[in-house]
Amino acid sequence: MIVLLTALSVEHDAVRDLLTNVVQRTCAGGTIFEVGELAAHPGRKVALSVTGTGALPAATLTERALTEFKPTAVLFVGIAGGLCDWLEIGDVVVATKIQAYQGGRSEDDEFLIRPNAWLVSHELEQIARRLPRDPRWRAGLPTASGANAPAVHFEAVAAGDIVLNSRTSAEAERIRRSFNDAVAIEMESAGFAQAGHLHGRVSMATIRAISDRADGTKSTTDSRGAQRLAATSAAAFATALAAAINEPGEVDHSPRSERRTVPVDPGTVHNSNVNHNGWVGAQLGVNTGNFRLTWPEGPHSE
Repeated sequence: MIVLLTALSVEHDAVRDLLTNVVQRTCAGGTIFEVGELAAHPGRKVALSVTGTGALPAATLTERALTEFKPTAVLFVGIAGGLCDWLEIGDVVVATKIQAYQGGRSEDDEFLIRPNAWLVSHELEQIARRLPRDPRWRAGLPTASGANAPAVHFEAVAAGDIVLNSRTSAEAERIRRSFNDAVAIEMESAGFAQAGHLHGRVSMATIRAISDRADGTKSTTDSRGAQRLAATSAAAFATALAAAINEPGEVDHSPRSERRTVPVDPGTVHNSNVNHNGWVGAQLGVNTGNFRLTWPEGPHSE
């Protein structure tokens, strides 16, 4: 089972459009999940829910999903504001690092930052980095043309309970000065990452797509459908990632050329037993090829 979490209805709807055979499941506390299969990957079970905005509800519902489904992986899927001019609306950002930028200590004349940070699960990052070279991930996009497909970036993301819509505010300047490797900003991944860190036994990743430039133009880009465009991009990549994850007990269907093979040298096993007027038994746990049993003054056996 793969769990997909979103914060907004527009993000939820984009993922829901890529699912089939969906049924509703209500878990402890009344949280509703939609459980179904990936339309492009029949048989791959996923659970989908909306957390609402902010780190606290994201952390709470992440923990609830981990308890309810015991998933192989959990993905947070949604939109984000872009902090770099080279990002295009609709571009996908896989968060290699999530930085909670609001922690700190306020003094009379300065703010001393005390941030937290979490890295993406290595296994999911490795799988995700292969997807941009596979045109099949674009199947979830409205236009499957390669020329119109969004770019995919692997970069750090800043997370905090603030909607940033300025490049010149005090908050924007603090992020630029102290978290300058972050290329996008959003509100939920710090809570999501902390819940995963405390759980400690499941792979987790944040998949975001750029819906605005966090520069004062959010209302304009939102009115032009940028949120829907970005949510669709994030959903397409996240569901492709969910399909690429090998669940426990699942056969590896990747091309043979991509599978890791480990050469095994059976070596030589030597064993000597001395026996007088009795039986000698040998128990071999691993058969490494031809073997020979010998004993003094007796026939050779092979």
